[in-house]
Amino acid sequence: MGVQRNDWSLQRKGQIDQDRHAERVRDAIRQNLGSIVSNESIILADGQKRVKVPIRSLDEYKFRFDHRKRKHVAQGDGKTSVGDVVGHEPQPSQGAGRGRRAGDQPGVDYFEADVELDEIARLVFEDLHLPNLQEKAKREVPSRATRFTEIRRTGIMSNLDKRRSLVENIRRQARETGRAHLGPFRPEDLRYRTWEEQQSYESNAVVIAMMDVSGSMGEFKKYVARSFYFWMVRFLRTRYDNVEIVFISHHTEAREVTEEQFFTQGESGGTVVSSAYRLALDVIASRFPPRDWNVYPFHFSDGDNYYSDNDEAVRLADELASTCNLFGYGEIGDEEGPGYRRQSGALLSIFSDRLRNTERFAGVRIDDRADVYPALKHFFRKRGEEIG
Repeated sequence: MGVQRNDWSLQRKGQIDQDRHAERVRDAIRQNLGSIVSNESIILADGQKRVKVPIRSLDEYKFRFDHRKRKHVAQGDGKTSVGDVVGHEPQPSQGAGRGRRAGDQPGVDYFEADVELDEIARLVFEDLHLPNLQEKAKREVPSRATRFTEIRRTGIMSNLDKRRSLVENIRRQARETGRAHLGPFRPEDLRYRTWEEQQSYESNAVVIAMMDVSGSMGEFKKYVARSFYFWMVRFLRTRYDNVEIVFISHHTEAREVTEEQFFTQGESGGTVVSSAYRLALDVIASRFPPRDWNVYPFHFSDGDNYYSDNDEAVRLADELASTCNLFGYGEIGDEEGPGYRRQSGALLSIFSDRLRNTERFAGVRIDDRADVYPALKHFFRKRGEEIG
């Protein structure tokens, strides 16, 4: 009598390896969201569905023949299992190419993983939401969620439920042959998952995006501001169906612009910050009264302002913070990095001092492209919640 045992995991080895690779890519993205969010290839993706993300490559282990039968690498004691960490790689140093100067240590290998932009966005937006969202009157904003709730006999192959299809095949074989085993599949064995879109309703919300386009906003500063607003707009349109977004650009004068103008306009002129805040307050009063709308103004600048305008800018900023759900201000430093600090006249220090008792003001300093992701988490989190 012979005993036969089929190891079905061997037939799924390719799929298992593919799923494990995809999970490793997702983990690598999570660990490097700061640099990935500000990656130029993503910001300039121009609506493309897939982008290339640099991921640390994995060593490929090989067998080596040895006629003397001596033990070598991978000849362990047999106490390990799949997924165990068997070694630790050295931490990169400045000599390995992570600093600003030329290093003298070997680097590490990277490859460009082809990743869907929606997958990156999903990881970026995991914990983000509009803060201090309150119930308002009139029109409500629907927020969609997709859930697989039903199993059917027809559908598309991408929604095939493999486990239930296997069970149905075995049940049919048992009915027809009297023996429960897996046999050739028929169309009636296949089961497909179907989904339905569930809508939850949020109160009205409008986000006012303000950006300094004066002559002091160089290429680095413009890029950082546009990176933040790129992800902010994508977050709002992904998470909420009908959130209104108003775009305002300013130098000595402020004007409402289209989204395309907002992301492509060059820099020129001086800086009068109060002009942007005054226009934002006019837009709020005429189109989005706070009694009916949750209002979120955000402003990004390099902190330079015409010195006689500082008091007026602070007064209007305090009015925005007192009438809106949250007023967010981001100040962009120069390319010298975190070690460089501007003189005390920068707006962030003035706002932090004059608006320190206002709970609905949030300010951040950005000195590097990697600071864009922490800025997103700082603004779009529950108030009183620590940033992870």
